[in-house]
Amino acid sequence: MRKRKAKKRPLLPDPKFNDQLVTRFVNMLMWDGKKSTALKIFYDALDIVESKKQESEKSSLEIWKDGLSNVMPHVEVRSRRVGGATFQIPMQIRPDRKISIAMKWLISYARKRNEKSMSQKLAAEILAAEKEEGAAIKKKVDTHKMAEANKAFSHFRF
Repeated sequence: MRKRKAKKRPLLPDPKFNDQLVTRFVNMLMWDGKKSTALKIFYDALDIVESKKQESEKSSLEIWKDGLSNVMPHVEVRSRRVGGATFQIPMQIRPDRKISIAMKWLISYARKRNEKSMSQKLAAEILAAEKEEGAAIKKKVDTHKMAEANKAFSHFRF
């Protein structure tokens, strides 16, 4: 690498919950730089989660964090060429990458749902992830199965 590694910029916590993880999620949810719209979508989704939840002791933010941690993968497969053949090698994932992958999956599968508004889609995906069901959880399970199937190539790690 010619240049030095880029510095991590500090994220400002969001105005309602004062949480940096929420800001990170909203930044991934945002399209075309419209942060206030993304914040409104996220807060509306948490309000919907609050109204639909079964357990009274958990807040909607805790439900969202539980759903996010349920979606987080622990291993992933990476492609590596060894002697003309490409192998899928299972590798551990860094903690910050786990979070960003989980957020990406949660948002992308929420966008593919069939509810009316984005906040309803996001709320439904959050509730599904908290119960360990839904498309984002299926993606995590598939990733883990892929890593398990390619366990024999783990000695090729780089």
